[in-house]
Amino acid sequence: MKLGIFTVLFGQKPFEEMLDYVASKGLEAVEIGTGGYPGDAHCNRKELLADESKRKAFLKAVESRGLIISALSCHANPLHPQKAISSEHDQTIRETIDLASKLGVPVVNTFSGCPGDSEDAKYPNWPVAPWPNDYQEILDWQWKNKVIPYWTEIAKYASERNVKIGLELHGGFSVHTPATLLRLREAAGEAIGANLDPSHMWWQGIDPVQAVHILGRAGAIHHFHAKDTSIDPINVNRYGLTDMQPYTNMLERAWQFRTVGFGHDLKTWADIISALRLVGYDYVVSIEHEDGLMSVEEGFTKAVQNLQQVLIREPLGEMWWV
Repeated sequence: MKLGIFTVLFGQKPFEEMLDYVASKGLEAVEIGTGGYPGDAHCNRKELLADESKRKAFLKAVESRGLIISALSCHANPLHPQKAISSEHDQTIRETIDLASKLGVPVVNTFSGCPGDSEDAKYPNWPVAPWPNDYQEILDWQWKNKVIPYWTEIAKYASERNVKIGLELHGGFSVHTPATLLRLREAAGEAIGANLDPSHMWWQGIDPVQAVHILGRAGAIHHFHAKDTSIDPINVNRYGLTDMQPYTNMLERAWQFRTVGFGHDLKTWADIISALRLVGYDYVVSIEHEDGLMSVEEGFTKAVQNLQQVLIREPLGEMWWV
């Protein structure tokens, strides 16, 4: 496995300065934002798509520092009921797939998106209860008319360009659990897989180790994010796991994102890494930092230090004791 970083964390740094900083920390991979919610501070996708010489210079800047690009990321909502939004996000995803293909990057990360409750809807509607039956009807309509048709088309588009789609299992979107990811993968094809982020599993009450087993045994983990979550045992009883308070209200929230090792101990993270190896995932563990209690530099540095202790790097050898 290789240790990497989702570089939107350092969006304030120029591209090559960011690469120098990442390499100085001993990392081996970068995941680069190309638009959508993460922005495109380090990658002008339209410029790179139009100019082969600029693509070569872009790759040279990365590779000359001993790094690889693990994924291009354009987290967005291409199923948004407002056509102006969904069209822009769809274009971003397609252009990112095109760019990944031209750069030889194997994975594009994004969200599944979430539709509204009808063709006339203005905002996304995320059903999370089976009753009253209206919610089941909305969910069925969404998957039949929006989720499956769109992602079947995009999966074909990506496959034709030798690119895989890593959907981040994130609350608020149609694909947010191992089951919903596998449902879409079965309908749309194997180009669809997970950009698995344990932080979103924990707050939904899902054990990330089991999520790794469920998805990994199906060959459905295309990329992996390293981010932690802490759950406040008092606040969760007041607000529940679907706490709608802003992330900035950290003292009162039921849960919050933390850097690796500050929500769960390193034994837990060692179990996650071991599970990834067990199911055959031997790609990049990409750090994502969204810890409201730490600066960017400190949170990133501590995540690197903690993951360096548990990451399994070397290829498997023979079991000499058998």
